[in-house]
Amino acid sequence: MKALLCTAFGPIGQLTIADVPAPEPDAGRVRVRVKAAALNFPDALIVQGLYQMKPPLPFSPGAELAGVIDAVGDGVTGWKIGDEVIASSGYGAFAEQCVVDANRVTALPQRMDFDAGAAFVLTYGTSLHALQQRAKLAAGETLLVLGAAGGVGLAAIEIAKALGARVIAAASSDEKLALCRATGADETINYATEDLRRRVDELTGGRGADVVYDPVGGKYSEAALRATAWRGRFLVVGFANGEIPKIALNLALLKERDILGVFWGDAIRREPAQHAQNMHLLGQWYAAGKVKPAITERVPLSGAADAIARIANRQVMGKVIIHPGA
Repeated sequence: MKALLCTAFGPIGQLTIADVPAPEPDAGRVRVRVKAAALNFPDALIVQGLYQMKPPLPFSPGAELAGVIDAVGDGVTGWKIGDEVIASSGYGAFAEQCVVDANRVTALPQRMDFDAGAAFVLTYGTSLHALQQRAKLAAGETLLVLGAAGGVGLAAIEIAKALGARVIAAASSDEKLALCRATGADETINYATEDLRRRVDELTGGRGADVVYDPVGGKYSEAALRATAWRGRFLVVGFANGEIPKIALNLALLKERDILGVFWGDAIRREPAQHAQNMHLLGQWYAAGKVKPAITERVPLSGAADAIARIANRQVMGKVIIHPGA
């Protein structure tokens, strides 16, 4: 099979496409013939050795996929060859075939194509877990989303609207903010040209945001935390900026703010039943038209390394789909 390979942690430009043997599923796992895989920011970190998980070399990046099961390992129940599925693989999806733990596989929802399915699990799973299980976002509350034009940011906008919240989307360009408004954001802030904290205060009548969703990190995190309301909740989702901010803990004391970590990958391992419930709810919302991945690009496997480089440089909006068989 053809696969995008990382043979050593380092520059993204050293990724290569190679012919490698198809992986065989061991006990508790299934192999999926990948019809589509989705690009996410952690893909850029993992190949550089900058992610919290370092797969054994060589490996293929790619953390989420959609396709058809073509082999089943010992002890697997509930899945069979020919089933159309979506899955969170952690890595390995930028290849024609990928082995995945059976408990990280979900049936492809009805009326969902493979491209949408590939873009569904990680971004929507992360955002629903963050907003519902961690922040307990309620109808009528205000959510501030940083990096709002990225995959998880756009998913957070849609999920917050489905939960009945008001959404303020913050991003670094007017083009990105236009996509956020098209996705359902009520208000937008260009934090490259506007004062983030001041604009949040203006948009909330001085009250502040009830919840902040931060997948970016860097210099905007503290401003966003300061812009939360009394007992506001600040979600630490990731550090796409590349800088892990140092936050003074007195900011948590003031206004009794909560700083909440979001580690979806480990949460689904620890709480698989909750993950299954979340995916079922997201499937219902997709069928009802409440959520839909914003796919902005489709590229063959030969274009995957370039796409990874662009997402590392924050030049990607929405979701990029990789077609390993193209």
